[in-house]
Amino acid sequence: MAFIRTRGRAGALALAAALLFAQHAAVAQQAQRRACTVRVTLLQVNDVYRFTPADRGARGGLARVSTLRRRVMQESPNTIFLLSGDTISPSVESITYKGAQMIDAWNQVGLDYSVFGNHEFDYGDEVLVQRMKESKFKWLGANVVDSQTGKTFAGTPAFDIRSFGGAKVGIFGITLPETKTTSKPGPTTEFRDPCETARAVIPQMRAAGAQAVVALTHLSLAQDKALARCAPGIDVIIGGHEHTLLQSSSGGTPIFKMTADARQLGRIDLNIDPATGKVESIDWEIIPVDATVPDDPAFAPVIEKYAKLTAELSQHVGSTSVPLDARSATSRSEETNVADFVADSFRRAAGADVSLVNGGSIRADDVLPAGDLTVRDVLSILPFGNDLAVIEVTGDVLLQALEHGVSLTAPGAQPGPFPQVSGIRFSFDASKPPGTRVSDVTVNGKPLDPQKTYTLVTTSFVAGGGDQYAMFKGRPAVPLRQKLTDSGVLRQAIEDAKTIAPRTDGRIRRLDTPAEAKPCAAPGGK
Repeated sequence: MAFIRTRGRAGALALAAALLFAQHAAVAQQAQRRACTVRVTLLQVNDVYRFTPADRGARGGLARVSTLRRRVMQESPNTIFLLSGDTISPSVESITYKGAQMIDAWNQVGLDYSVFGNHEFDYGDEVLVQRMKESKFKWLGANVVDSQTGKTFAGTPAFDIRSFGGAKVGIFGITLPETKTTSKPGPTTEFRDPCETARAVIPQMRAAGAQAVVALTHLSLAQDKALARCAPGIDVIIGGHEHTLLQSSSGGTPIFKMTADARQLGRIDLNIDPATGKVESIDWEIIPVDATVPDDPAFAPVIEKYAKLTAELSQHVGSTSVPLDARSATSRSEETNVADFVADSFRRAAGADVSLVNGGSIRADDVLPAGDLTVRDVLSILPFGNDLAVIEVTGDVLLQALEHGVSLTAPGAQPGPFPQVSGIRFSFDASKPPGTRVSDVTVNGKPLDPQKTYTLVTTSFVAGGGDQYAMFKGRPAVPLRQKLTDSGVLRQAIEDAKTIAPRTDGRIRRLDTPAEAKPCAAPGGK
């Protein structure tokens, strides 16, 4: 601060008057700017696989979301409704309709933009393009490119810009690069580096007049944080993929993610000064989507269109005397009673030595309460409809598979390949380097023999190298007496038992503490 020396009282009074005038002028100017600030509201959901409520009707439901959207728009007309990817698959209804039911739902609710999630490609490029043609909203995916033409997938825009009262908001989409191996995109569909893509796109958006830049992403939180740091100019990241309520920040850029299946509606208000072209502040709120919110009557036609399937899914299959843990976070990081039951059912049905189920294939993302189990419950646990396959593997290959399955299990991570098993017991320490994490492996009570050949049952997806289980690809196949599907085997096992009561038995032991974070040493410390 510069100080001004003055002489005598008159000079002091003159200075005081000048300072007071300057202060009032600055306040007036600031008030004028605030009066012109434009508020743009972003509504956010992510990983929404069903339009009906989840948790036995307690939370979620797009008819309720539609009601909330109408309420927000009455209070904040400058509203953009965003989906951070994953809606076409997997779900119970998508087994029949391949995601068409979700497009109908989003069109009715009034979605504005969606980024491609990894599961948008589960049925291949052709089906996704058809769903895009049916969409009344815009799809974004700046890093999803046709390698033959060098253009974005199916001609999607690299970004889009909306104008509200003189303020311009630019939106671009980024999709998980691992989609190439975790889903089923075509051979020419590439998922380019998020940082390189964002660094190329953001200057284009600014040149086109964007004052606020929104990154609509389907990435892991670690990847979102890296994007915020490596691509300057992003004002906010609206993300998905984890199925977990997350708010974070990286490099000064806020990151927001909601829980799956629209259990909450995120509201992020961008307060933009059109005169300076800057986002002055950001306000945010998490709005519960629960039974206190009435259904929007305008959504009724969607419910009626799919009522027959809804009734079929309500058919009784059996019951459980214990709650069934089918949450994504647990299925992808630790042994669960549902995963044990599924893996045991696969091994018994196929007559194999061992079974391995990738945790990411267990999709209900819910704890199913004790009581009746319906067709919907079974299909929600295993909605992909994958065939089962039996292959021959050596003990050495089996160990490689276990190492791969736990190799991504860092604190807070939720890797799809996490190995849920039957006929196998093992320990792992995620704090150790990849390749050295698995120990104490036994097969049917005996130590793993690296040279011995075992029969392993898994899904055709994993047997073909899916979820990066490359060590299984090309292994000798063992013919099955009859065709078996994942959900079909699970349903039969429940029907045969009539009432199930699965419990974990310690077949997977984690030696480190998942939530444990080691503090950095102080400078000069030991």
